[in-house]
Amino acid sequence: MNTIDLRSDTLTQPTEDMRKAMAEAEVGDDVFSEDPTVNRLEKSAADHMGKEAAVFVPSGTMGNLISMLSHCNRGDEVILGDQSHIFLNEVAGIAALGGIHPHTVLNQPDGTLDLETVEKKIRASDLHYPPTRLLALENTHNYCMGSPIQPEYMQKASALAKRYNLKVHVDGARIFNAAVALEVNVKDLVTDADSVMFCLSKGLSAPVGSLVCGNKEFINKARKLRKMVGGGMRQSGHLAAAGIIALNDLVKTLKKDHSNAQVLAKGLASLKGIDLDPKLIKTNIIFFRIKHPKVDADIFLKKLEDQGIKILAIQPGIFRAVLHREISESQVERVIRVSEEITN
Repeated sequence: MNTIDLRSDTLTQPTEDMRKAMAEAEVGDDVFSEDPTVNRLEKSAADHMGKEAAVFVPSGTMGNLISMLSHCNRGDEVILGDQSHIFLNEVAGIAALGGIHPHTVLNQPDGTLDLETVEKKIRASDLHYPPTRLLALENTHNYCMGSPIQPEYMQKASALAKRYNLKVHVDGARIFNAAVALEVNVKDLVTDADSVMFCLSKGLSAPVGSLVCGNKEFINKARKLRKMVGGGMRQSGHLAAAGIIALNDLVKTLKKDHSNAQVLAKGLASLKGIDLDPKLIKTNIIFFRIKHPKVDADIFLKKLEDQGIKILAIQPGIFRAVLHREISESQVERVIRVSEEITN
């Protein structure tokens, strides 16, 4: 039985073109900025985001961490969403390693932060308060149904931050999904941001790596912090070679993932005991709740696994399914069919 693994788009395997490019990559020591393949990837990433420079890091978590450390000093404060990946899933790294205080704002269902609330959260200069230095946004927003955030909102949020002399960081782990869903150039989503991190190892199918982009001064600081936290990878051109192909060839495959997500969401929503509004699904991420009189969450998950289908339990009764390059239309139909058998 072939497994259908919908737990995450991080599960994608590198393409054959990636494997060949990785094997044949021209490499050098990247800590000395002498790896030509890494240098090409960083230039391409900066060009895609409309920024001056970029640095290649092992993971999105490290990318977000060194961005925060570059923007903030110990005792500074960052405003971010209460459902953001940085706040929930990055092991409190900004606090533990950076001494940065997180000040959360309720995420709206579409992943945005109410800007009037954000403005009220910005600290006045006072002996008792930590200084607010940074606004962190997420696009697409993972826990808000993978919602893509519109360019107009990103611009308004950045304008607000600038009025108060704050920096703006975008956790753009899946920002190419946002650009594809909104049919805009990815640059339009980060035009006024001071930094952006995006992942190669999710829907873009590279095996390892993320990029942080910003101006040259910021990237020079982030590069030093990458070294501090152990991210200097030496001959990392073998990994960067896959990233170049990810940017050149894999972005265009994301539209199919979004289409498959729509089919799966509509199919699941039609089943007894599954709480899901397909209209909320805009990219490749689906969240749904089990509210079945006879099939509880544990039973549902176990029966799916017995049929070779894996999804992720996020909270009691709440599941996430993520579409990616290795999930076909026929596999989507099988997931719907098996789910129907379980819930009937």
